Amino acid sequence: MKRICVFCGSSMGSKEIYKIKAKELGESFLKNELILIYGGANVGLMKILADTVLQERGEVIGVMPRSLVEKEVAHLGLSKMHITESMQERKVLMAEMSDAFIAMPGGFGTLDELAEMLTYNQLRIHDKPIGLLNIDGYFDHLLKFLDHAVEEQYVRKEHRKNIIVDDNIDALLEKLNNYKPVLMDKWIHEIKEESN
Repeated sequence: MKRICVFCGSSMGSKEIYKIKAKELGESFLKNELILIYGGANVGLMKILADTVLQERGEVIGVMPRSLVEKEVAHLGLSKMHITESMQERKVLMAEMSDAFIAMPGGFGTLDELAEMLTYNQLRIHDKPIGLLNIDGYFDHLLKFLDHAVEEQYVRKEHRKNIIVDDNIDALLEKLNNYKPVLMDKWIHEIKEESN
């Protein structure tokens, strides 16, 4: 596991702990010689994370749609910037380049990117680990919703188990590194059967 894509807010959020943890995550990337792939912005938690890695000459790769580059939110000091024609192309490229994914606190964009990677995982488009850095319980309500979706039989238990959650950065990185995909051979057959 060398390249990790991080999804996080283009805003700073309401709590100082979000900024602190963004900086700590960047420091962990440096300590573990990991390459950061992220949305390429020079605002919010994204900026803190990228700047922390860049300050010690770590490698940071941005992926940003042209429409956002034109709004002047692109980080101009990255190791490399990929400019895409759409948000969809951005997510596909992030998925292809990355060995694993971490979601930090963020809004609709973060949720969209996370959901896309979870769907890729469910459909076996990739078998890459997906982690939530659950800072100060930020994702607790999302996790509760996913547990409810399992109870209501819209999310399968094995897919829910594929989401790695921790509030400790080192522990989360270790879990991502030790990830083994849950086998899901039967689920397509089972949903076909229940639909007959």
